[in-house]
Amino acid sequence: TGGKLLINYSTGGAGSVRVEIQEGDGKPIPGYTLDDAEELFGDSLEQPVLWRNGPGVASLKGKPVKLRFVLADADLYSLRFSD
Repeated sequence: TGGKLLINYSTGGAGSVRVEIQEGDGKPIPGYTLDDAEELFGDSLEQPVLWRNGPGVASLKGKPVKLRFVLADADLYSLRFSD
């Protein structure tokens, strides 16, 4: 129900995290594809996930979605939607 997706993650020196948001059937949602996703590096407890259009996901509130995480030398500890 939140307007941003926040993640707790850590990457190695050459690692990264990217997130794609998909419709319930697995089709990527325009604006939230892997190509639109910003690579996240480092270590954060509450990093907003970023796409080319910014961190906002409010337009998806109330819709069933799937999240696809692509991790390279990274660990994902938790996620939440928040305002």
